[in-house]
Amino acid sequence: MGKERPDQVAMNKTEQDLLFSELYNSYRQPIYGYLYRLVGDLAHAEELVQDVFLHAYQGLPNLAQGSNHRAWLYQIATNAAKDWFRRQRVRHWLPFLSARDKDIDDAEEPSPPDDAMEPGLPMEERLMLEQALGKLSPTYRVPLILFAIEGLSTAEVATILGISRSSVKMRLARARMRFRDLYGADKHASD
Repeated sequence: MGKERPDQVAMNKTEQDLLFSELYNSYRQPIYGYLYRLVGDLAHAEELVQDVFLHAYQGLPNLAQGSNHRAWLYQIATNAAKDWFRRQRVRHWLPFLSARDKDIDDAEEPSPPDDAMEPGLPMEERLMLEQALGKLSPTYRVPLILFAIEGLSTAEVATILGISRSSVKMRLARARMRFRDLYGADKHASD
């Protein structure tokens, strides 16, 4: 068995399961919404949520006492999304599903997260927002969603992405600029 770090307190299995249940119940829906906004696909977001919480459960014994659970889970989710994007680049070169398989997959698609976008906006406006967000590169989309939609601080976003706060602020500024350009172009195209 490995040595415990001084900032770790050994959890027994019951405490670990209780903490995991608490984290899952508190963060499942926000993590799902975050991943849906990143990948733009409900079924893939659901799969990623399962991966996130599996990794979280496995990582609980190594989590330092007093850790920011929310930032930790979003970091796991961000890494899962990055892996997903990497796999998608490879899959573009693979043959597509047959039409029959695609129909089955579409029929089983889960419903979008409750807080997918601003609920008071008309559907047309929400779709334009989602399209503009989807056109941003992950480098800018991830911090923008974490900060503007998920409500994390720039310090938490920096921790999640493993970059400095100043880098987060720079990416947010560029993301906002790019988002405004994309959203404006989409809006004018629909007029």
